[in-house]
Formats: sequence, C-alpha cells, structure tokens
Amino acid sequence: MNVELHDTGIVIRPDPSRVLARFFVPGREDLAPGASRAGGVVERVLALEEAEVERALRDVERRCGPHHRSLDHMLRLHAEMMMPRVDSNVELSDARLRLLGATFTREDSLEGAALCNPSIVLHPRQRSDVDADFIISVRGIGEGHRSSIGFRTGTVRANGMVTIDDPGPYPEAAVDHSSIHQRSVFQAVFAERGNEPENIAFLLDGLDEEFDDAQLEARIVLLLTEDAGRNNTEDTAKEVRELAASGYSADFAESTELTERILWPHAPSESHGLEDARFVRFVDDNGDVTYFASYTAFDGIHIEQHMLDTKDFRSFRSAPMTGAAAVGKGLALFPRKVLGQYAALTRSDRESNEVSFSHDLRHWPDHHTVQPPERSWEMVQLGNCGSPIETDAGWLVLTHGVGPMRTYSLGAILLDLEDPRRVLARTDGPIMMPDGDRAYGYVPNVVYTCGGMAHGDTLVLPYGIGDQKIAIATLSINDLLTTMSPVKPSHRRSDRIR
Repeated sequence: MNVELHDTGIVIRPDPSRVLARFFVPGREDLAPGASRAGGVVERVLALEEAEVERALRDVERRCGPHHRSLDHMLRLHAEMMMPRVDSNVELSDARLRLLGATFTREDSLEGAALCNPSIVLHPRQRSDVDADFIISVRGIGEGHRSSIGFRTGTVRANGMVTIDDPGPYPEAAVDHSSIHQRSVFQAVFAERGNEPENIAFLLDGLDEEFDDAQLEARIVLLLTEDAGRNNTEDTAKEVRELAASGYSADFAESTELTERILWPHAPSESHGLEDARFVRFVDDNGDVTYFASYTAFDGIHIEQHMLDTKDFRSFRSAPMTGAAAVGKGLALFPRKVLGQYAALTRSDRESNEVSFSHDLRHWPDHHTVQPPERSWEMVQLGNCGSPIETDAGWLVLTHGVGPMRTYSLGAILLDLEDPRRVLARTDGPIMMPDGDRAYGYVPNVVYTCGGMAHGDTLVLPYGIGDQKIAIATLSINDLLTTMSPVKPSHRRSDRIR
C-alpha cells in the first residue's frame, strides 16, 4: 500500500528581483580575477559633467532603489571605500559622491537560477498552542551558480492545513565577525593531514579549548619568531590561518525580517556557495534549544562539511567539521543526543546511509553503514533527506535514492530509538517520484528535500522540484509507518558491523 500524499498547492518559485547590493571593483571580479581597474574608473566618474552625473544617479535610484532598504546608505559607504583614490583637493558634489559609490556597487541575484533544497524546523516563536509556526530554509542559486541560504516562514494548522508567508522585500547579508574556534577541531584536522605536528602542538598547547582569532594570531607570531629552530613555520602559519578563516560569526540587524536574512558566502572555503543546509531543532539534555544546520561549503573546486548554530536566527556561528564521517555531502544531526553522544546521519562512502557519533559536534571519526543501495530506484546511491524525526516507533528517516536516468526519488527507513545503527523497517518503494508536474526543471528527474517536520500526526514535507522550485506536501506519519516493511535482523547492515 502506498502512502497518500496531500498537495498543499503551495509552490515557492525563484524571484529574480531578490538581489543583494555588494561592493564591486572592476578588474577584480570573482569569476575572472585580475588587476584592479579602479583608478581609471574613478577618473572617468570625476570627469563627467554635473548634469550627466545627476541623470545617471536618477536612473540608478529609479531602477535599483525599490529593491533595497537603504540604497543611499550603501552608495555612500562604497564611495567612502574609494575616496583614497580621489585627490584630497577635489571636492565632490553629493550626487557625484553617490554615483561614485554606485559605480563600485553591483547587484547579485539570490534566486535568479533556482530555489531548492528546503529544510523545515519549528519556529522559536510560537503564537498558538494548537498550530505550529515554522521556518523553511531554502537554497537560492544565482549568477555563477553561487548558492546562499535564505528563509521562508509559515504555519501548519491543527487540521494539517499549511500556509506560507510572503518574504520581506529587502534581502540583506549578515555582517561577519571573527569567530570562537575549538582547539579539538584544529587538532583533528592537522592530525589527519599529518604535517609538522611539532609546530601544531606548539601553537595549540598555548591556547584554551576555545580561542579567538587574536589569541591564535599571537601564537602564530611566536611560532614565526622561532623559525630558525623549526621546519616550515611559514607553511604551518598559512594553513592554520586558512583553517581559522573557515569559522566566523554572522549577525543581522534586529530591524530585518527573518525572511530578509541571507547567509551569503563569507569564508574562503564557501566562496562559491553554501549548499544543502539541513536545519534541526536540537534539544540538549538540560532542555536548552539550539538550531543547528550542517551544510556543504564549496570554493569552486573543493567541498567541506560545515556546521551552523543559532538560537534566534539572527546571530549565527559557522565552523568546519572534521573526521572520516564528515566528508562529502549530506550530514544530518539527530535532534537530541543518543547513547550519550551527538549522533548524525551521513554518507561518507558517497552511496550508503550511515550513522556516526561525536563527543563535541565537530569531529566525526567513524561511521556505521545502516542502508546500502539494494533496490532498482536506489542503484546509483542513497542518502538522507534531513534530520531524523522521533516517533514512538523509532527514528523516522526520510531518504533519497538515485536510480535509472539519474532519477531522484524519496523513501523512508525506521531506526531503533535506543540504537539507531539498527534498521527496523523501510519503504518497499518510493513515496514520491519526479513524475507529472514534478518531472522537469533546472535539473530534470529530481525531487529532493533536506528535511521534514512533524506536527502531531502530520508530516510537513517541503521538497524541491527539478532543483528549481519548492512545493509542500503533507502526509500522515502513522500511515507512512504502516506502509513500511519490517527488516529482518539478518538483513540489518549494522548487525554485520564488527
């Protein structure tokens, strides 16, 4: 028996008018870096007739002003960044100053190409005892296939009806700051690399378990002063600084709406995008709630698994994860500790569903295969579709399988509550396939989600269609569990782990 999916009729389409205004230096474009041409551009702006300056500025304000909360402030800020190139004896009119700023500003599309890979969590602010407000994270894909993380909000009623709110009109990127680093992460990364352990030990032994950029830099300076007595100190310093740059804090102004907040690439390791965020509402043993999200950082060549955390969706921290289970894509955190540790779904072998454990959320040293590809619709690979959902019957895990014609379909497995390395049941076939209206998009034959949310018996399931737009379906959790087939102990992959 197939589980019945209920289409809410909600479709969230990419909006090309959602843009960020960013500082831009001609000749130093992200995709084709080269020498700056700023000097010549400044000279040409200064040489314009005042009437032409005013006409050009009015055009900028007419076309671009409606998309930004304060375009004037942004233009002045960018103009000030270029004033060192203007002779101090030159006096600029207010219009010319703002046009100078506009000449060194660009708009970046957030969703111009696609909107996909949603995950959903309970909103930290709840307005009702019977309805549930939620937050959906979305992956926006814009110019150059660069990805960012945005948000939508909505509500699921007690009767299972879902509504979605219109997003705020003025997308804004966060202001990034240096972050607090964990010594255990640095120890694990450089232990894996095996390079200059004496240098690394010298750096880290003088630091507390948590330290900031200034404290790290002070140790690096000490290391470099001992260059004569050590090997490759410059190389060590470079690698340590690069790792430190992968961690940062990002804050948004209180005046911004949640749906206006955009997590735009900050660290060098994510310069080409933040992909596939899997958000989870995590409840600690003492009842404290933190929202975590694992995501893929992409620099144009390499990928890394990073972890976000936030309490309020206004202030975020990001740091890399390490270990054999934190490679590739698709790590998804359990919503509470299991067996006294943090637990996560992962796919380090690039084709099987696995479970991993960690003492500190950052280092994931090993993994246990729980579901290898076996069925026709999952022959290419399997993966999770977000964090597990706790039910009385077990951990409900939404999965995706890739089969013929690179077709992505959704299924589910049920893991033991006490030991999630044990598979109790699974769906015999897909619960959703890319057919009919779900067949085509930016990437054909793909339905995909990064997480669902339970509200009573209702599973709210946002999913991407063709990696281009997002729809929302609901289904009965009890009905889904009823359709799943028990897995015999002899067939449980974890029973064969030694």
